[in-house]
Amino acid sequence: YDQDDERARFVFESAERDFRIKVGFVASGFNSKAVLYLSHDMFRFYDPDRFELHVFSTGDPDNPNFIRYAMRGVDWRERVRTNVDRFHDVRRYRNDHVGLARYVYDLGVHVLIEWDGYARQGERAQGLFALRPAPVQILHQEFLGTSGAQYVDYIVTDEITSPRRLEGLYTEKFMYMPNHFFSKGHAMQREVKLPTHEYLPAKKPYELGTGTPRENRCLADPGIGPERPSFVYCNFNKFLKNNPDTMRSWLRILRDVPDSILCLLENPLEGVPNLRRFVNDACSDGARGRQLCGASGAAGMNARIHLLPWQANPFDHQTRSQDFCDAMLDSHPYNGHTVAQDALYGGVPIVTRSDGDDMSSRVTTSANAVLGLRDLNAHDGSERYEEIGAELGLNSTMHGTLRRGLIESCLDRDPMHPYWDVPRYVRNFQRGLTEAWERYLSGKPPVHIRVKEAE
Repeated sequence: YDQDDERARFVFESAERDFRIKVGFVASGFNSKAVLYLSHDMFRFYDPDRFELHVFSTGDPDNPNFIRYAMRGVDWRERVRTNVDRFHDVRRYRNDHVGLARYVYDLGVHVLIEWDGYARQGERAQGLFALRPAPVQILHQEFLGTSGAQYVDYIVTDEITSPRRLEGLYTEKFMYMPNHFFSKGHAMQREVKLPTHEYLPAKKPYELGTGTPRENRCLADPGIGPERPSFVYCNFNKFLKNNPDTMRSWLRILRDVPDSILCLLENPLEGVPNLRRFVNDACSDGARGRQLCGASGAAGMNARIHLLPWQANPFDHQTRSQDFCDAMLDSHPYNGHTVAQDALYGGVPIVTRSDGDDMSSRVTTSANAVLGLRDLNAHDGSERYEEIGAELGLNSTMHGTLRRGLIESCLDRDPMHPYWDVPRYVRNFQRGLTEAWERYLSGKPPVHIRVKEAE
């Protein structure tokens, strides 16, 4: 089609009295995927007088038994469906990107938002955006990096996650959001419990929401590791996010904080023997191993690393973070994303490296800045990361102050803290979408957009 003719058509259309910007969201993850856990509530807060919302779902719905038992009857897909103008189940076009592009184009969508990026190969609508079915196309949330494509106009980020010096490395223009670049629905979901300053008495056997991390000991068997840990570090990411350098940093932190333990997830269970083997080999490597692991040695270090079974239900993750973690040691160069939000909303401070350039390596750096936890951002690499991690475990006053402030940010309601405020996020995002659309109507090319805080 002729782009000038298209623009003229949209300019004429936008002059109509009841005009609304048609925004389409395309994703395979309109089910129990993490992106919807964080973001399904945002659809409730769009201005219906200004925006017409369309969802294009290329993925399968969840199995009814999974919804009934694992999700306790909560169906995020249906929640989205009830809060948008039209929900389009387009699985029939999963392998027909031309057909899907025609379908989107015929609906007259103005702004098309991609939630998959290069994630979820085999489910995502490959080739759709290359056909330019909408005049403004945006990459948002799931895939944290450039598409490398000329047909994606903007990528949603913030100025800490994506410093200005990196603008030239992206084919997209940056849409800089205030506060943080993606939505977090924890405070909006009644199924997610609020964190508490005080811990409930521990129960034997363990019950969700009871005991301190040091009492619960990552559910370790008696006699394995310290009976009363001095501090409990955790990381509940999948193993694939953790590399040897990160693991060595964790071992050095355990070495420097006597009787501390590290709590991980069996995710996947098949990876546990490899983890144990790595610790054994690293600690047994002659003088280097002794320097790395100290007096604990391989057996002692492995006894201080405990693993929880993976649990499918997402609503308990925040509470489990509070029950099992004094602090989270973030992964690098791919941070915890959903896992990190669960930890933060459980009142668990996160130590993160801030020396990366990739979006995926700076998510927690930005979160800590917004939440007043900048002291936990290690801008000078692994050595500083280890120093901060050890200091947090040795300085109970520092840890207590950070934890109290973080929990207060979660409990704030009038007004809600900007980091957790989904209505505020949507108001800001609407401003960004409106500016991108108006630039298109005026015939101007995309530029970096710095969204101003909405009233």
